[in-house]
Amino acid sequence: MKYLLCGINAKYIHSNLAVRCLEAYAKKVNSVRDYPGMEIEIREYTINHYMEDILRDLYEAGADVIIFSCYLWNISLVEELVCELHKVAPDTEFWVGGPEVSYSGKQFLADHPEVSIVMQGEGEELFAELVRWKEAGGDWELLRGRRGLAVRCPGPEGRTWSRGIAPEMDLNQVPFVYEDFSPFQNKILYYETSRGCPYCCSYCLSSVDEKVRFRSLDLVIPELDRFLGAKVPQVKFVDRTFNCNKKHAMGIWSYIQEHDNGITNFHFEIAADLLDEEEMDLFARMRPGLIQLEIGVQSTNEPTIDVIRRRMDLNRLFSNVDRIRSVGNIHQHLDLIAGLPCETYEQFGKSFDDLFAHRPDQLQLGFLKVLKGTYMEEQAGKYEIRYLSRAPYEVLSTHCLSYDDLLRLKGVEEMTELYYNSGQYTCTLSYAIPLMDRPFHFFEALADWYYRAGYHKMNHNRLEKYRILKSFLEEKLPGLSFIKEVMLFDLYLREKVKSRPDWAPDQSRERKYFREMYRLHGRTLFPDAGKDYDSRKAANKNHMEHFPFDPERLVREGKPVGEETYCLFDYGHRDPLNRNARIFLWKYADYSLEYPQEIS
Repeated sequence: MKYLLCGINAKYIHSNLAVRCLEAYAKKVNSVRDYPGMEIEIREYTINHYMEDILRDLYEAGADVIIFSCYLWNISLVEELVCELHKVAPDTEFWVGGPEVSYSGKQFLADHPEVSIVMQGEGEELFAELVRWKEAGGDWELLRGRRGLAVRCPGPEGRTWSRGIAPEMDLNQVPFVYEDFSPFQNKILYYETSRGCPYCCSYCLSSVDEKVRFRSLDLVIPELDRFLGAKVPQVKFVDRTFNCNKKHAMGIWSYIQEHDNGITNFHFEIAADLLDEEEMDLFARMRPGLIQLEIGVQSTNEPTIDVIRRRMDLNRLFSNVDRIRSVGNIHQHLDLIAGLPCETYEQFGKSFDDLFAHRPDQLQLGFLKVLKGTYMEEQAGKYEIRYLSRAPYEVLSTHCLSYDDLLRLKGVEEMTELYYNSGQYTCTLSYAIPLMDRPFHFFEALADWYYRAGYHKMNHNRLEKYRILKSFLEEKLPGLSFIKEVMLFDLYLREKVKSRPDWAPDQSRERKYFREMYRLHGRTLFPDAGKDYDSRKAANKNHMEHFPFDPERLVREGKPVGEETYCLFDYGHRDPLNRNARIFLWKYADYSLEYPQEIS
């Protein structure tokens, strides 16, 4: 029989770890020699594919059983596909699994008569056992006592039963799923070394499984070698609180630091308040860009933290965040959740400002999702949490936040994502935001202005985004000096744009001087070119600009002050954390042709 595991991802760059774990484990324990007719195939799509295209592809695959991996982002599409596939392939069986169906299996069967089995909880052992059961003839009565299954028996009565969540399995028994890296070009690779979480945050499904199980380092180390040897761009650990066990975390961090290949980046979700001196010292020795850290703060409002049953030492957390940032070698991503109980609009704004003060590389604003099976779902009535009836079950209002409030926070989130998290306007924001009373009020005002102008109704290229921000700043903060030049510095710091902005100062008279700089100093500035150095090609690949201030002080102090300066943006050498061009500076000094000095 042919079993087709279907993963529908949120974006093209994502890959589905779950279906690969199911496939690898099933093939490990079910020998082809014992089950010669067994065929297991994986197909992946994204939510941006047309439903009709996925429908056709799955139909033409001719599978006996199609198994869908169900999450918040894809459940609506899965439900539609199951319904339509059953019409054209009535003899195909449909099984589902994943967090979106694990805690409501029997109800899912009632709502979707096309589905015969729901795998509830960890699926590797369940799927492997179901394959054996199916290959042996598929006697439905044999499934009656199996924990982890919700089952619909065939026949006119369509009897259903559920046996709760599957028992926890030994993570060491799951095979490494990446035998071939070629299908993952330009995709994020996901990797798992633990399951469960020691914390019991009320909004998180991981809190349901408080027992943390780890994959042995004896298995993890050779698997890390596979990633390092293949020089994959990024490995994203899906462990919920990666550093909840110091010995496990240090074993992995020490190994990748000692065996760094200079290319691969590893992403970890951590509790920053758990970090100690040994871990901080190890971080300080890492190559810039070797790791990046995602740190879920969620709120700094103490009543909210208590209600959501979250445990953290905020002072220690922020102290460690600041210390990591001061070294400048690790990208940090801090998270907030809007719509949590006991947090008003103003209190959320304070949480925003509290995180912003520590200058994270990204400040992620999420919105509460009331997930099935969580304690938050049980408490929704108590805190008057109204949320979408269908996935993603996002909050609409609470006892402390109106829908109007949440709509305004949506605007703040969009502007934060567009102008702060993009990393493309760093100096402009560092200059402008302190001139308002609070960072939150800056993004709030920008969002209100942006929406009133109707900009949210259309797409904008990068130059247009600069023009929009410039218009906002000129209207709201008319006293800003050199704002055009500061924005021009931000623009060229990230890329050599083909079209110079219409608001950029004219520098045509400097062109001859710039050509002479490339001719005199180019071989030294661009040693990688070697004997093939060509000053005209270097000028086409890089950029020079005159600024009426010192860009080094702009970067360091956030203000356009100091002497007039020339700047060379070298796009062949970029900062591994923010992708900014390397910069060389030299003073104006009446067109002096002195050798430029690099700044960091």
